[in-house]
Amino acid sequence: MNFDHLVIGAGIVGLAVARELTRRHPGARIAVVDKERDVALHQTGHNSGVVHGGIYYEPGSLKARLCVEGARLMYDYAEEHGIAHERCGKLIVARDETELGRLDELERRGVANGVPGLRRLRSQAELAEIEPNAVGVQALHAPNTGIIDYPAVCRAIRDELLAAGVELHLGVEIQRIEPDPAGAAAVHAEGRLVAARVVSCAGLWSDRLARRSGAPADPRIVPFRGAYLRLRMREQPVVRGMVYPVPDPELPFLGVHVTRHIDGHVMLGPTAMVVPSRDGYRFRTIRPRDVWETATWPGSYAVAGRFWRTALTELRMATSRRAFARACAEYVPAVRIEDLDGTFHAGVRAQALSRAGKLVDDFVISQIGPVSHVRNAPSPAATSAFALARELVDRVEAGDQG
Repeated sequence: MNFDHLVIGAGIVGLAVARELTRRHPGARIAVVDKERDVALHQTGHNSGVVHGGIYYEPGSLKARLCVEGARLMYDYAEEHGIAHERCGKLIVARDETELGRLDELERRGVANGVPGLRRLRSQAELAEIEPNAVGVQALHAPNTGIIDYPAVCRAIRDELLAAGVELHLGVEIQRIEPDPAGAAAVHAEGRLVAARVVSCAGLWSDRLARRSGAPADPRIVPFRGAYLRLRMREQPVVRGMVYPVPDPELPFLGVHVTRHIDGHVMLGPTAMVVPSRDGYRFRTIRPRDVWETATWPGSYAVAGRFWRTALTELRMATSRRAFARACAEYVPAVRIEDLDGTFHAGVRAQALSRAGKLVDDFVISQIGPVSHVRNAPSPAATSAFALARELVDRVEAGDQG
């Protein structure tokens, strides 16, 4: 059977794209295919569970445009489907005067991006009203930032898709996409899935599939593991919502932060270390092919040369729980190593890296005929999923008209 639309990837972005297609084209023949046996098993199921506000992103970028709208749509969906979520708010804390310039820039971006309710706090007393255990000279408060159960969102979308007649082909790994008289064919070990239009949302393996399908090699996905540690449950958690440091503007990472999750636990993290496998959720997982693709990419050496000091800091935190807790205690002193409960959690970020060594910080979407490739969809991709899906489908349909 041929399809009108085929979506590769059953993470939150792929599922949201399939949902958007069913909304626009009721009755169309649509399928979702993924190499895993269930939905949301990689980035979506291993992230921090944060609904981001849209503060960090350069005004005019895809991230800036899609994050604020995506958060609104995500909250609406959660309320409609009874999915656990909470607008618990976020503080971004300047620990001393040297960080105030960067905090000014974040405030400028947040205002330009239309972040709801954003407010500058200019004293320790104002910080303490929001987060009694946070310390700093000033902060930004984003009350619309929240927490949610993203795997539950994916399960709800999956059920919607099945009810609408969408086919889910799970446990099927697509090796390449090739031209076909009917549009394009997604080739797997046991055959082909043919569709008039294909949207690839392959996450950690997006560059590999794109390259095999005739797309350029640039950018390359380099896997970064983000490790989290968990605090013991308390009657009064150390944070009411989440507390973040002011991030390094040269890096697309936000630094280790303190976040209360939807189950009530407080997590510290994540770190950001290059790892030897794209599914490297544990230290011992090594994939020689993944190592080879990172090691032979010219951009890897450019990044290593620029950020080796940062890499040493991340390595220290990855190997020392004391260093990890101490980093968080700089802005939440109530965090103590004795409070860690021994739980380790990790996710792997699919970070696009250009040949020249640029850590790509925005969504990257490319189109080759009837095939669209999402080449980079880092945080806030989960927050932005419904808005990003609209953007992708708009582009697909614009290409059809062209």
